[in-house]
Amino acid sequence: MRAVIHATITTVAKNDWDRLFGRHYPFTRYDFLLALEQGGSLGLQRGWLPQYVVVFDDNGTMVAAMPWFKKTHSYGEYLFDWAFAEAFERYGFQYYPKLINAIPFTPCQGPRLAISEGVNRGEMLPIIESELLKQHDVSNLQSLYVEPDLSRALADEGWWQRFDIQFLWQNRNYGSFDDFLEALVSRKRKTIRKERQKISEQNVQMRTLQGKELTTEFWQQFTLFYQRTYLKRSGHGGYLTPATFKLWAEYLSDYIVVFAAYRDGNMLAASLCFKGEDTLYGRYWGCREELEFLHFEACYYQGIEFCINHGLQYFDAGAQGEHKLHRGFEPVLREGFYRFMEAPLSDAIEQYCQDERSALREHLKTLQTYLPYKISD
Repeated sequence: MRAVIHATITTVAKNDWDRLFGRHYPFTRYDFLLALEQGGSLGLQRGWLPQYVVVFDDNGTMVAAMPWFKKTHSYGEYLFDWAFAEAFERYGFQYYPKLINAIPFTPCQGPRLAISEGVNRGEMLPIIESELLKQHDVSNLQSLYVEPDLSRALADEGWWQRFDIQFLWQNRNYGSFDDFLEALVSRKRKTIRKERQKISEQNVQMRTLQGKELTTEFWQQFTLFYQRTYLKRSGHGGYLTPATFKLWAEYLSDYIVVFAAYRDGNMLAASLCFKGEDTLYGRYWGCREELEFLHFEACYYQGIEFCINHGLQYFDAGAQGEHKLHRGFEPVLREGFYRFMEAPLSDAIEQYCQDERSALREHLKTLQTYLPYKISD
C-alpha cells in the first residue's frame, strides 16, 4: 500500500474519488470540495490547506481516500478545541498547525474515510497517519463528525473520543405534516400551528426551489442574505465566497434544495439545504428582513414537510440549537477523535475528554426529557 498526499483535489482522479465515496452523502462529492477550492473558500489565506490523502495498492488502484486539511486556526469546525489551544498557549507550547479530517464549515456526520470493498479500515489508518506525520510537523490530528465504522476503527487505534450534541428530526412514516403534528403533545402541536399561521398572516409565501429554479438572480440574492446574516452574528461576511456558491449551483444543482420566502413577488429570506440519499441537511440561512417565526418556518418546518413528502428518513438542520427540541428534533451524540503528539499536556487533555464525555451523556439524558412527543403505551 502507498499513501499519497495531494494539496489540491484537482490532482486526484474524480472518478476514483467519487467511486470510493459514492453519491449518498453530498459533502464528500468531488465537486463539492472542488467548488470550495476553486471558489477561494479554502487556501492559505483562509487557514484551510487541503491535504487529500489517497492510498494505492500494488496494482496502482486507488483503494482509499480521506479529506484532510492543515489548519492554522480553529474556525469553521464546530466541534471546537479552543480550550486545548488556550492551554497550549498558556504553557508556552505551539498548538497550530494541526491536521483535521473533516468537511470544511460542515458539521454533518458522514463518511470521512472511503475504502474499496475488502479493504480493512484499521489497516488503512496507520498508513495514512504515518504519511501525514512524515510530511507535517503538527501538534495533533483530528477526525470530526465520523460515522460509526470509522469511530470503532479510531477507538481501536487509541484515538481519544469527544462528543457533540446535535438535533435530528426522524421520519416515522408520517403521511403528512399533520400526521407529524399528531405525534406531539397538544401544547406543542398548537404552538407550531400558530407559528406557521403567523407566516401567512404576514403575507409571506413559501416556495421550494430546485434545479433550474435556482437562477443566477437567486444566487446573487442568497449570497447577500448569507453575508448579511454572518456579518450580524459574527462580524464577518461568512466562510463561503460568492464564487463557491456559484460553482455549487453549476456542479451540484441536483443536490440542492432551497426554501425561500417571498412577499409581493420579492424574496426576503431563504434556507439552503443539501439532499443526501436518506437525509436532508440544512446548511445556510439568510434574510433581507427579519419577520416573526420566519426562521423556524424556512429552516425547520419546510424541511420537515419536504422530508415527509419525498420519503427522506432524517432532517439534520445544522449545529446547536436546543430550541429545536420543541419542534420535534431529537438530541443525538456526534463524535470526533483526536490523536495528540506526545506532550506534557497529553494526560490533562485525555482526562478532559473523559470528563466531557460523561457530562455530555448526562446532558443528553436531560434533553431527552424535554421531547414534545406523546408518550406511547
